[in-house]
Amino acid sequence: MIVEDRTIVMGDGVPLAVTLYLPDPALGPQPCLVEALPYRKDDLTSSYDPSYRSLCEKHGYAVCRVDVRGTGSSGGDAVDEYPREEQADLAELFRWLAAQNWCDGQIGMWGTSYSGFNSLQMACEQPPELKAICAIYATDDRWTDDVHWRGGARKLVDLVDYCHYMTPMCVLPPVPAVWGEGWQEEWRRRMETNEPWLLRWLRESTDGEYWNHGSVRLDGGPGGYERIQVPTMLIAGWADGYRNNSFRTVAALAGQGTPHRLLAGPWGHADPTTAIPGPRIDAEAEIVAWFDHWLRRRGSHTDGCDVFVRTSTRPEPDLDLHEGRWLRLPSVPPTEEVVVSIGGGRSLQVQPDVGTAAWIDCAGHFPWGLSADQREDDARSLTWDLDPPPGAVVGHPALTLRLSADAAAASLSVKLCDVFPDGTSALVTRGSLDLAFRDGLHQPPRPVVPGEEMTVTVELDACAYEWAPGQRMRVSIAGADWPNTVAPPDPVLLTVATGSLSLPVLQGEHPEPTFEPGQEKSNETLEGTGWEIVDDVLRRRTIARTLSESEYAIPHDGTAREKYVGEVAVDRRTFTQTVDATTTFDLRWPEAEVSVTSVLHIDIDGEAFDVRIETTADLGPERVHERTWHERIPRSTG
Repeated sequence: MIVEDRTIVMGDGVPLAVTLYLPDPALGPQPCLVEALPYRKDDLTSSYDPSYRSLCEKHGYAVCRVDVRGTGSSGGDAVDEYPREEQADLAELFRWLAAQNWCDGQIGMWGTSYSGFNSLQMACEQPPELKAICAIYATDDRWTDDVHWRGGARKLVDLVDYCHYMTPMCVLPPVPAVWGEGWQEEWRRRMETNEPWLLRWLRESTDGEYWNHGSVRLDGGPGGYERIQVPTMLIAGWADGYRNNSFRTVAALAGQGTPHRLLAGPWGHADPTTAIPGPRIDAEAEIVAWFDHWLRRRGSHTDGCDVFVRTSTRPEPDLDLHEGRWLRLPSVPPTEEVVVSIGGGRSLQVQPDVGTAAWIDCAGHFPWGLSADQREDDARSLTWDLDPPPGAVVGHPALTLRLSADAAAASLSVKLCDVFPDGTSALVTRGSLDLAFRDGLHQPPRPVVPGEEMTVTVELDACAYEWAPGQRMRVSIAGADWPNTVAPPDPVLLTVATGSLSLPVLQGEHPEPTFEPGQEKSNETLEGTGWEIVDDVLRRRTIARTLSESEYAIPHDGTAREKYVGEVAVDRRTFTQTVDATTTFDLRWPEAEVSVTSVLHIDIDGEAFDVRIETTADLGPERVHERTWHERIPRSTG
């Protein structure tokens, strides 16, 4: 195997930094697998290296990792996630790779999260060299199913994670050993010109052209399932925030005859080989088999879904193994709608901090753990305990309600839980809706008319779940899902008149697939992490805090240190909220020591998000840059 760093110059003169893993030349030209990320291949994600080496050495693929435009050691401007320039760059990169003497002209694209998103986006672009993709934990709808908005409500705790740490990451310098002479000048240019992506994400508070870009789901937009013609494999996790890009995408691909496969397990936002909760499988074996079939015509393939059906398991934030069974299902699982009525005539004074037992919507590595026992949140919600359905629920449950609110702005949080005989309540799936979007999330919002009854339907997240004998099914309704999403702007009373729950219940008998096992135990560690919920009794504030800190060796004789400190808080009397986050990246190489810190503070009231961001940069002991942004962004309430 040969590993080399290269610079590929785009047509507009912008250089893209790539790392190539090339198999033994004696094997002849091979397909090339591409992963494109903004997360800095040469330091912050350099620990991924063993997986690329395995794809090359063990399976004979050429592999290309690329820093997308404006990030890592690539030139240009990092103006936002998934910009049109990125898609043009990747199409040009595919042409260059396919023309190399070590490549047989075929490109496969794969990756997790961001690189799963852009794999789907590039499939829509239809570059002729791209022959198959594998999108892991990705979304097909950036407005409804990403880390920005959920059910029309602003995601809150994500503000201290990805939404903030991309600000300092985008102004880190290129790696001196990769960029060469002039790296400091490029660093200075980045610091002077880059704008925090978060500001745009807060301004774009309704669906439209901005969110449509890169959203494969939307017919008539720049994406559209119909544009995906290459074989497409999806990997989803029931503890992950991107699980909704599963059944609906596969159904669309099946309907138009695009070869496809869905692999949906119990996992959080991490490699299925090592993730929590298990059972873990050898994900590399499944991905390689996919590309082997479509790029090398090896093995067989049948379209469909391999789905892990979870069964009753006591919840833990660090749960290592979830009970359940694997099933091989058709592309559109055969289900029968079971409708269960719930009684009405009940009111709830909304408490803004309900949701802390399930506040992680996109679990991954610690401190982002799994949902805990829901019973305390259930006790502050309207609940109905019902007989569970006679079989596994596979798909999207939906709750339709006739209700009213006594304020012009209100939200709904709906949870479906599995209740044990001792009262333990395990989260199965959930959905949320800012009632301004009651006409549909892709429709213009409008204020609630206080006291006026309305009919709303809340679609819950995709799931595959079966209650064990003796368990009860609980429907839980609250007016907040905090801090997963921002609480409503003011106190509000909800009154439910009536409702019905629709459950897609699996029909028939189905075979069980088998997989090579992953690690017996997860490699997650609590070292350097923190996650706590604090009750400030005298000030009537609830606070959620997280901490993550690590230090490790990086290529080019360097070391990296990352530290993330986050806190969100809500005043239980006034419903005002605050967000505080500090992210620091320290990078040390023989040529230099650099440090970039970004501090975020947001005050959220009934009118606006008041956002302050301060970013500083040090070269050794010297402060070389300091920049501040302050913007008051109106809060959308319809």
